[in-house]
Amino acid sequence: MTYPRDLIGYANKRPDAQWPNKARVAINIVLNYEEGSEYSIPDGDPNSENQLLEATPSMPPGVRDLNAESVYEFGSRVGFWRILRILEEYKLPATVFGCALALERNPEAVAAIKAAGYDVCSHGWRWIKHWLLDEATERDHIKRAVASLKASFGERPLGWYCRTGPSVNTRKLLLEEGGFVYDSDSYADELPYWNREYGKPHLVIPYSIDTNDTKFANPAGFGNGEEFFSYLKDSFDCLYREGNAMMSVGVHFRLAGRPGRAEAFRRFLDYARGHEHVWFCRRIDIAKHWIAKHPASGAAS
Repeated sequence: MTYPRDLIGYANKRPDAQWPNKARVAINIVLNYEEGSEYSIPDGDPNSENQLLEATPSMPPGVRDLNAESVYEFGSRVGFWRILRILEEYKLPATVFGCALALERNPEAVAAIKAAGYDVCSHGWRWIKHWLLDEATERDHIKRAVASLKASFGERPLGWYCRTGPSVNTRKLLLEEGGFVYDSDSYADELPYWNREYGKPHLVIPYSIDTNDTKFANPAGFGNGEEFFSYLKDSFDCLYREGNAMMSVGVHFRLAGRPGRAEAFRRFLDYARGHEHVWFCRRIDIAKHWIAKHPASGAAS
């Protein structure tokens, strides 16, 4: 039986990324828009959302948790606009990992995303765990997400990223659906790579959980904005020194959109912008660049 994992990757033969303008690091800011698509009793779920909150939920299953709902509402009502103001101040591009139903429920956010020119990578129809879905249900969720985001933005999403992780069927279903340029359901590398698991080459642009504000909701993670900034800075310094690197910085509006964390996010952007040869870009820009410079026919992994 063939072992289903690739533990080798590029090894010591990492390709030259050839980022535009001789950039040493490509930085992609990822804005996770999930608020309004999470587990909730009003949407027919058996319980309210219980992850990425400011405190441990105390409501038992079957009881609507209004505190949890309001934490998420802060993200769409306040945090979204704060983070967008910071990016606008620095004139930086970004990618939205967007849950289709959440964006349907906030047309003003959709309009702002369009105006900013951010690309939208599908984060699912809803912010739920795809690895709990059977194959038929997951296929339906993918189709609904594509149709919804196309209706909201006038064009279909070209990227895909699941909540917490994909199912064993996700990548196969993405190829089956067609139209996706890449997925980011991997943390296996610091450069894009080609996956050939299903015969046809499929581009994977890995994401990152460590340079990500979700660690504010992890007891072993960031305790304050200084720790967030320090970790982002150290990660950037290492990648900038080594060169030939990609850095994903993931933020959530209900987390990084809080004042004390937003300032740390701003400080990092200011710090990184102070260096030459840094390419701030959208995720679709990385995908198009990789396809042009490292086509599947010549890829080593």
